[in-house]
Amino acid sequence: MGKKLSGKDLIKLGFPKNNSINITLGQINRYHKRKKKAQVLTEAKKVLLHPEDYSGDAVWGKIAESLLDPVIVKKQELKTVRAPFWIYGENEIEQQAKYQLYDALKLPISVAGALMPDAHSGYGLPIGGVLATHNAVIPYGVGVDIGCSMCLTVYPIAVSYLKGKKHQLANMLSEHTKFGMRETHRIKHDHEIFEREEFKNIPLVKRLKDKAYKQLGTSGGGNHFVEFGTVTLTDDDNEWGLKSGEYLGLLSHSGSRGLGANIAKQYTYLATKQCPLPKHVQHLAWLDLNTHDGQEYWLAMRLAGDYATACHDDIHTRLAKLLGAKPIVKIRNHHNFAWKQEVNGEECIVHRKGATPAAKGELGIIPGSMTAPGYIVKGLGNAASLQSASHGAGRLFSRRKCKETFTQNEIKKQLNANEVTLIGGGIDEAPMAYKNIEKVMANQQELVEVLGTFTPKIVRMDK
Repeated sequence: MGKKLSGKDLIKLGFPKNNSINITLGQINRYHKRKKKAQVLTEAKKVLLHPEDYSGDAVWGKIAESLLDPVIVKKQELKTVRAPFWIYGENEIEQQAKYQLYDALKLPISVAGALMPDAHSGYGLPIGGVLATHNAVIPYGVGVDIGCSMCLTVYPIAVSYLKGKKHQLANMLSEHTKFGMRETHRIKHDHEIFEREEFKNIPLVKRLKDKAYKQLGTSGGGNHFVEFGTVTLTDDDNEWGLKSGEYLGLLSHSGSRGLGANIAKQYTYLATKQCPLPKHVQHLAWLDLNTHDGQEYWLAMRLAGDYATACHDDIHTRLAKLLGAKPIVKIRNHHNFAWKQEVNGEECIVHRKGATPAAKGELGIIPGSMTAPGYIVKGLGNAASLQSASHGAGRLFSRRKCKETFTQNEIKKQLNANEVTLIGGGIDEAPMAYKNIEKVMANQQELVEVLGTFTPKIVRMDK
C-alpha cells in the first residue's frame, strides 16, 4: 500500500468510532498491505454498507463481525465452585497437575473434567487433562502440537524377522525417517490434504502451506519416535480375525509439525486478547465458537489434525514399501485435540491434552517407554472420564531432572537388558523418565479393554 491507511481514513468512510477501526486496520495491515490504498478503501466501503454479505470471509469476515456483532472483551473471573470431575490413579499424580485441572474446572465455560493416570503438569491444562466446555475452544487445552498422535501398523511378518534382519530394519529407520527442526525427505510425496479449502481460505494457514509440504512425513523432536517391535495378540476372538500370536509392528508418534505450532501460537494470542483471565490461568483463554476467530481456529485445528494423520500415513507408506508388505491392521488416535461430544445430554467441546479418545468400541494405542510395552486398547465409553484414557505412561521426571539424574551408561544398561536398539534419543527421553505403564493401565481398567501389546525393539528418535 502506498500511503498507509489510518483510522481517520476509515472514519471518513463512515466507520463507527469503536473497536471496528482497530480490527479493520489490523486485518488490512496483516493481509492487504500490498494492495493500493484506494482499492482497499473501496472494498472496505462495501463491507461497511453490507457487512452481512462478508460473514465467514477469510479477511473481511472479522471486520464484518466487528460491525454486526462485535466480540465483547471483558475481564473473566474464575467461579468459586469447580465443575464435576474424576481423577484416575490419584495417588500416582503430582499435586501441581491436580491444581491445574482444578483451575480449569472453575472457568465459566467448564462443564466437566477428568485427569488420566499418566497426568503431569503442563501449560494451561495439565498433560493427561480432559475438559468439556460450553461452545468454546481453548487453544492451549488442545496444545501446541495439534493432532499429536499414535499410529500402529501390523504386518503378516514373523517376529523372528526382527532379529534376523535387525541391521536392515535399523538402516530403514536411520535413512528413511526424518526428525527435528531441519530434517526433511529429499523425495517429497504429494497428498490430498494440500487440496483442502483451508489452505486457500485461511490467511495464516495459506502462508504455512509450503512449510507443511516440506515437512510431510517427518517427526518432531522430544518424545516423538518411529519404532519396529513385536505385536502380541492374546485372543483369537479379536477385532481383525487374526490368530493369537506375535507379529511385526511399526509404531509412530508424531504430530502436525510447524503447521500446528503456528496455528496454536496465533490463536492462543487472539484468545488471550479477547478473553483476559487472571494471570495464573491466562493459558486457559478461550475462543467462543460463534465468533470469526473461534470458527477459524476450529477449521485450522481440524486441518492440522488431518495433516498429522497424513504425516503418519507417509511414514508408514515409505517403510511398508521398503518392507515389501501390506499392513493387516492399522490403528491410530489423536491425543492433542478437541472434539464435539455429548456430555450430560448437551453438545460440548471436549479437549484432550495428552489423553486418548476411548468411546465404546474405539480403538487406540497407549505406549509405555522404549523399554516397556505399549497397549492396544478398545474404549469402554466411560462417562466419568468423558470417554477418555491415558495417552502413555506419563513422565515421572521432567526433561531437566532427567539430565541432572541419569547418565548415558545407565540408559545403555536398560536398553541392553531389554534388547532394544536405539538410534538417536537424548538423556531427557531415558526409559526411567516414565511412570510404570503397568500401574497406569491398572488404574484405568474401567476406561479401556486391552486387546494386545506392542513391545519396541528398534527405536528411532531425534538426535
